[in-house]
Amino acid sequence: MSSAPPAETWRERLHADCSRCFALCCVAPAFARSSDFAIDKPAGTACPNLREDFRCGIHTQLRERGFAGCTVFDCFGAGQQVAQVTFGGRDWRAAPATARDMFASFTIMRHLHELLYLLHEAVSLQPAGPLGADLARVLAQTERLTAGTPAELAAVDVDARRREAADLLRQTSAAVRGRGGPLGPDRSGADLMGADLRDVDLRRGSLRGTYLIGADLRGANLRGADLLGADLRGADIRGADLTGCLYLLQSQLDAARGDLGTLLPPTHTRPAHWPATHTATGDAGSRARPSRPARNRPARRR
Repeated sequence: MSSAPPAETWRERLHADCSRCFALCCVAPAFARSSDFAIDKPAGTACPNLREDFRCGIHTQLRERGFAGCTVFDCFGAGQQVAQVTFGGRDWRAAPATARDMFASFTIMRHLHELLYLLHEAVSLQPAGPLGADLARVLAQTERLTAGTPAELAAVDVDARRREAADLLRQTSAAVRGRGGPLGPDRSGADLMGADLRDVDLRRGSLRGTYLIGADLRGANLRGADLLGADLRGADIRGADLTGCLYLLQSQLDAARGDLGTLLPPTHTRPAHWPATHTATGDAGSRARPSRPARNRPARRR
């Protein structure tokens, strides 16, 4: 008798599968011409690089063509959930009447799936006492919301869901980081754009919602640090140690600059655009501090 296939893990389920989507991320969001996008694109309008088969015509050249923002976008599996479950496999081109609701559902679903990812990670950290039960309750509630109809999704108060989850995620972070010793520095929400943080000890610290755009973190020790919502666009993390980081998303790594010397959690993938070189420890302290980049701040998340 053949054994049943292994159950899909939460990380696999919350991983984008473009083959089961209808390129919703190429249509639903708006693009603003910037260092991340080469063009302006209104919400609900297909990117001109989108082909009829829902594939990107410049997928292998996105960074070179000025679409770095596309390479770091993560829908957390919301695309296939909306395409295959919410709308039962109907695509917006074949059924244009579904387009408006489908794009709106995708926006809400992506927020919910990102919350699911963070809540699942928090649960996997096994916090003790009532906190674990509260996390499981909110996780189950969020799971039920993702099964809703387009009308039910439209009625979801995403901000309220985020606020409820944020407090539990924060409590879990403090409890887990405290297991390894005293908590590290709290730089939550700090403006560290372009800051010189080479070789700085940030172990078990909080960088929640911190602006680290263009920061120099070469050789920094970030073991066990809370990176929820930290903006790592252009941050230099060559030779940095990110093992055990809490709430680290793959998209944050994709937006940063690392190398073979960057130590990552085993659950994350080394971005393909990182150079296959290793920055020696001595190099990290011998280079000039980077210039402070222009301010282009996203909404702050904590």
